[in-house]
Amino acid sequence: MIVADTGALIALFDRSDRHHDALRRLYEDNPDAWLLPWAILPEVDYLTATHLGQRAQDLWLADLASGGFTVEWGRTDDLTAAARIVRRHKDLRIGLVDAVVIAIAERLHASAIATLDLTHFGAITIKGRPLLLPRDA
Repeated sequence: MIVADTGALIALFDRSDRHHDALRRLYEDNPDAWLLPWAILPEVDYLTATHLGQRAQDLWLADLASGGFTVEWGRTDDLTAAARIVRRHKDLRIGLVDAVVIAIAERLHASAIATLDLTHFGAITIKGRPLLLPRDA
């Protein structure tokens, strides 16, 4: 299972991103392995609309609505775990979204997290030590 962070999805959608090809290969190798935490959805939508345009946003929303991506809607204890992660790493100024991604990856024993945010994800010891893709590919 690969839990996706916002930046990885934007790079997957954006052909001009320097990480696009690597993320596309990873996605195409096993699209069913990718899991989108609920918390990234508004960020992905906003960044897709503002950076990639209306057509890209329409495609993203259509894929999401048709089940093209698996969404993990989470549990209450994910928020408790996320709050703990934010407190534990307050010096990194991790926000709710990144903390929820980490909490879900830990709870589900993900083998990897797709992220370009190595400032946060690379600085934290995540339970289960999932790979950080594309860095660890």
